[in-house]
Amino acid sequence: MSSEDEEHTSFMTDQDTYCYKVMPFGLKNARATYQRLDNKMLEKQIGRNIEVYVDDMLIKSRVTSDHISDLTESFEVLHKHHMKLDSVKCVFGVASGKFLGFIVSQWGIEENLEKIKVLADMAPPWSVKDV
Repeated sequence: MSSEDEEHTSFMTDQDTYCYKVMPFGLKNARATYQRLDNKMLEKQIGRNIEVYVDDMLIKSRVTSDHISDLTESFEVLHKHHMKLDSVKCVFGVASGKFLGFIVSQWGIEENLEKIKVLADMAPPWSVKDV
């Protein structure tokens, strides 16, 4: 968030007046604004070696030997724009993983069995009322 916009996010408590230095996701248009930022920042990579949805990023490589250069390219762009990654949420060099609630791998996108377990274990309806 630019410093001149910080005052527009100010709020008061009984202690003092505070303002955000970064955009909080609670603002009405924050997610759309953040997505536009991601799209502009990573426009040369989206679809080629990265997929982005708000604050979730998936760096992908067709060939394992390209993965380090794809990561480096992504890190350089993020660094240039002063973006930071949460190391607790990062996983590197895996053949498959969860992205937006799905399992993504070289074979495609699959349902996450953890997400559908409740439905799979549900008893079938026996009456109109059950439906």
